[in-house]
Amino acid sequence: MDDLSKDQISRIFEIADDLKSGTATIALKTGAILAMFFEKPSTRTRVSFEAAITQLGGHGIYIDSRTTQHSRGESWSDTGKMLSSYVDFIAARLYNHSDIVELANNSTVPVINALTDLEHPTQALTDLYTIYEVKNRLKGLKIAFIGDIAANTANSLMLAGVKMNMSISLVGPKGYMPNERYFTKAREYGMVDVYNDIKEGVADADVLYTDTFVSMGQENDTEKRLKLFAPYQLNSKVLGYAKSDAVVMHCLPAHRGEEITADVIDGPRSIVFRQAKNKLLIAKAVLLYLSENV
Repeated sequence: MDDLSKDQISRIFEIADDLKSGTATIALKTGAILAMFFEKPSTRTRVSFEAAITQLGGHGIYIDSRTTQHSRGESWSDTGKMLSSYVDFIAARLYNHSDIVELANNSTVPVINALTDLEHPTQALTDLYTIYEVKNRLKGLKIAFIGDIAANTANSLMLAGVKMNMSISLVGPKGYMPNERYFTKAREYGMVDVYNDIKEGVADADVLYTDTFVSMGQENDTEKRLKLFAPYQLNSKVLGYAKSDAVVMHCLPAHRGEEITADVIDGPRSIVFRQAKNKLLIAKAVLLYLSENV
């Protein structure tokens, strides 16, 4: 997320606005190809990017890492050099963040982070754009992220939020801290605070955000993590601590009854499925933004 400045984020949002209004003037080159190289499972990110490149007149190729030579030991540097000689964009969903850095450093075409263990930047862009749609502004708004405040989604969201002049409240168990590198970097841009008291942490929040308590790759710690984060479930009581017009967000997939209750995710203050729908719009905007800046 730190690869994008406030002005660049704003430009992506302008492109998204133009796409919605039908006034977009940027176009992909004829026959543009997006390779989607995925180690981790995906529903929304994969489908949104494949639909985006198709609707923009290009073509997407989904590549399951298990079926490639990488699974037999080919390096990320060689994969980047080879793959970028065939396609115009690469979207990669990998376990280790260092792997996508190596892939990008050896690619001659733009590489989009479609999620790693440390970041989920396209999700953060989608989140902020959705808030902007609903609230008509970002500056001065407060996001309270509740639960696993060291998750990849939290890392990208707090960086993106403070760059757009929002304040971030990270609400999690006592002694459980956010990723130090991302927390320190975010505080260079704006206001980020950590709370273990939910009522205090969500007070005056405009947005309440949560994510699964057990991320991909953490399945062996499921029982421990569910117990640790159980008191930080986003439910109607917690929603009552925030502003009366606060909205609820979740990047999905949701585990109803764990990090969020069904009545909240399906309730009138939930914008979760609007948020999910906007992944397609932002995927298009990102591809066009990259086309504009290659």
